[in-house]
Amino acid sequence: MIRPDNHSTHMRSILRLGLPLIGGHLAQFAIGLTDTIMMGWYGVPELAALTLAGSFFFTLFLFGSGFAWAIMPMVARYAALNDEVQVRRATRMALWLSIIYALLVLPLMWFSGAILTAIGQTEQIAQMAQVYLRTLAFGMLPALGVMVMKSYLAGLEHTRVVLWITIVAAGANALVNYMLIFGNWGAPEMGIAGAALASVTVQLVSMGLIVVYAVRILPEHQLFIRFWKPDWDMFGRVFQLGWPIGLTTLAEVGLFAASAVLMGWLGTIPLAAHGVALQIATGAFMIQIGLSNAATVRAGAALGRGDTPNLLRGAEVVILLGAIAVIVTVAIFLIFPVTLMGFFIDPADPDRDAIIATGRGLLAMAALFQVVDAAQVIHLGLLRGLQDTRVPMIVAGVAYWGVGMPCAWLFGIHLGWGGEGIWLGLVLGLAVAAVLLMLRFWQRSATIVSRHMTLG
Repeated sequence: MIRPDNHSTHMRSILRLGLPLIGGHLAQFAIGLTDTIMMGWYGVPELAALTLAGSFFFTLFLFGSGFAWAIMPMVARYAALNDEVQVRRATRMALWLSIIYALLVLPLMWFSGAILTAIGQTEQIAQMAQVYLRTLAFGMLPALGVMVMKSYLAGLEHTRVVLWITIVAAGANALVNYMLIFGNWGAPEMGIAGAALASVTVQLVSMGLIVVYAVRILPEHQLFIRFWKPDWDMFGRVFQLGWPIGLTTLAEVGLFAASAVLMGWLGTIPLAAHGVALQIATGAFMIQIGLSNAATVRAGAALGRGDTPNLLRGAEVVILLGAIAVIVTVAIFLIFPVTLMGFFIDPADPDRDAIIATGRGLLAMAALFQVVDAAQVIHLGLLRGLQDTRVPMIVAGVAYWGVGMPCAWLFGIHLGWGGEGIWLGLVLGLAVAAVLLMLRFWQRSATIVSRHMTLG
């Protein structure tokens, strides 16, 4: 039996791994946040269109990211076994899958206007969203490539470079947005199309930087030598682990995208308020995503070593860190809702007070779902570290679409509770997912411990 490290040792290790990941996620979030803030200052209809288009894009993008997330525990496990060949094989095939996926979803983004109109959005908002998505379609491939490379580096615990590259990208995005949205520094005023072009530019630059780092610092993996050569066995293994992750993510992100559609039925101001409140809640959630990623890497490495005592001790510590972050977040949401909302809306906008008033109630609901969302995503990360992805996929489908979406429609639309009712439905869906995923992880952990003791 391997002697488990104490809690303080685990906390230091998780923070050393997790803090750069949290910072990287926050920097990545800042890219979308910059778009939202600048578009909010440009115009309310454009902000509403960006909210809708952003939900559409990220629904597709995060489903495709399942193949990137699949290799994080795989790389961590292979690295723990010092198997560099398997690290290379898994990463390459994740890149292959990302290329195929990006080509498949291109038509959906190109003809997004008709899709959005068909689901009840106004012609004006749908057409502006399509302008954004047609440009952003060309950024799907580099965006997915960056996700694969980030997962590869995170699995190897090279997390600081992920942080710095993402910070550079966030800064560049802010500058290019300022230039292209408003027509500054001699550039044409492009509005929402400028925000899309800025995002594509930053994704291409990020991909270039992260590939250069991988080739120069980790030449032993030879990721791009004979890249064209197929590896169907590993292709299948990454696909089998990744598609349930993609569908799990799609279930959650699709829930929020569908909630944006419901908010759109309530009008432009509720939709704009929803977009701002969701950006604020998502920013706080990046902390939990970073901790979840750290949990995946640590659990994957512990599984590779057969180190069940430290697997359990590490899980306890990452859950504790997530709880601490939730307490701070909830306090901020409840104490400073007007200040937080006010950052996103032009003080001269005639709809500012109405948007803030609507968003204030949504932030109160967001404080509530931070608790359950943190619990579900951290346990999801732990399960991915154990390469358990299919049962969580089923849990997500049941919780988000069997409970969350029907309740959001019931409370928000049918009963007339408005935006707060829609968000209450989201809370209930996330709560069911949190409970079921917690039960699944500790059940799986007990099975692994029992098997380890039997073999020992």
